[in-house]
Amino acid sequence: MQRVLVPARTLLAHRDLTVILVCNLLLGLAFSFVAPFYSMFGTLEVGMSNWTFGIFMTITSVAGIVISTVLARWSDTRYSRRAILLLGCTFGTAGYAGFAFVRSVLWLTVIGSVALGIASVTFSQLFAYAREAIGRHGVPDEEAPLYMNIYRLVLSLAWTVGPAIAAWVMIRYSFRGTFLICASFFFLLLLIVWLYVPSRPPVPEALRDRVPLARLLRRPDLLCYFSAFVLVFVCVTMGMMNLPLMILQTLGGSQEQVGIAYSVAPVFELPFMVIFGLLASTGRPGPLIRLGVIIAIAYYALLSQVKVPWQVYPVQILSAAMVAIVSGIAITFFQSYIPNQPGTATNIYTNANRIGSTVGYLCYGSLVTSLGHRAVFLVCTGVCAAAFLLLWLSREKHESEAPAGG
Repeated sequence: MQRVLVPARTLLAHRDLTVILVCNLLLGLAFSFVAPFYSMFGTLEVGMSNWTFGIFMTITSVAGIVISTVLARWSDTRYSRRAILLLGCTFGTAGYAGFAFVRSVLWLTVIGSVALGIASVTFSQLFAYAREAIGRHGVPDEEAPLYMNIYRLVLSLAWTVGPAIAAWVMIRYSFRGTFLICASFFFLLLLIVWLYVPSRPPVPEALRDRVPLARLLRRPDLLCYFSAFVLVFVCVTMGMMNLPLMILQTLGGSQEQVGIAYSVAPVFELPFMVIFGLLASTGRPGPLIRLGVIIAIAYYALLSQVKVPWQVYPVQILSAAMVAIVSGIAITFFQSYIPNQPGTATNIYTNANRIGSTVGYLCYGSLVTSLGHRAVFLVCTGVCAAAFLLLWLSREKHESEAPAGG
C-alpha cells in the first residue's frame, strides 16, 4: 500500500502533475463517449455498409498516423508540447462538433482525416509530457511505470462511467448529443492546457541525439515488439467494432447493454493498473507484456462463445487485465528506448495502435460480412496467438540487455 500511496501523494502535491491527472480524466471521458459507438454511428446512423465503414476508418486512421508522426517529431525538436497539445485540442473540439452535424460520408472522411487526425496526437503528447514532468520531480526511471500507470488509471476511470452515460445520451439526444459532449470535453482540455501547462522548448539532448524512426525499427527486438502490438491492436479494433453489433444483432441485446458492457472493464482496470504498475517497477516488463497477450487470447476465445448479453459482462474482466498491460506498462516500455525523445517514443506506441486500427478497420467489414460476428472473435484469438509468438521469439535478446537510449 505504501508503494502506491507515495506516488499518489507526489502526483497530488505538485500542481503540474495534478493538472495531468485532470487532463487524462477529460481525455478519457471524451474517448469513452464515442469510441464504443463508432461502428453503430457509421452503419446505423450514417448508413454505411460494413465494408464502407471499414474503408472510412482506414482512410482516417492512415491520415492520423501520418499527421501525428510529424507532429510528434516536431514536439521533440521544434515546438513545445503545450503548442502541440493546444493544436490537438482545438481540432478535437472542431472535429467532433463536425461529427455531431455532418452525415455526408465524404465530408465525414475529410473531418475525420484532417481535424481528428490532428487531434489524435493529444494522447501521445499528454503521456510524453507526463513522463517529462515526473522526471523533473525526481522520479527514478525504474519507478516510472508505476507513475505512468496511475495516469493511465485515471484515463481508465473515465471509462467506468463514460460509455453508460454516452448510451443514455445517445438514446435521448441521438449521436449529435454524444459527439457534442465529446467536443465539449476537448474544449475543457484546451482551456486547461492554455491556463496551466507551461511552454517549454525541446531539450537540447533531443536535438543532439535524434534517431531516425526507421533506424529504431530496424532493431530486431524493438521491431518484434512493435509488430506484436500492431497485431494486438488489430484485434482490439475489430473487437471494439464487433462487440456492440454482436450484442445488438446476434445476442438480441439493447443499447443500454452495450453501454454496460463497456463500463464493466474500466472498473477492474483500476486495481489491475496499480498491481501491474507495481510489478513492472520491480523488474523487466517483457514477461508482463507476454502475460497481457495470453489474457487477450483467452478474452477473444471466450467472447466467441457467449450466448446472451449478460455473459459478456464477466468476460470483460479479462479485457480490463489486458488493457492494464498493453495500454499502461507498454507506454513506459517504448519510452525507455528513446529517453530524450518521449514524444517520438510514445508515438511509436500510438502508431502501433493506429496501424493495427487501420488493418482492423480494413479487415473487419469483409470478415463480419463473410463469417459473422462470432467468427471475428475467433480470428482475433488466432492473431493474438501470432503476437504472442513474436514476443516469445524476441524475449531472450530483450531481457538479456538493458533498453538502449536509441
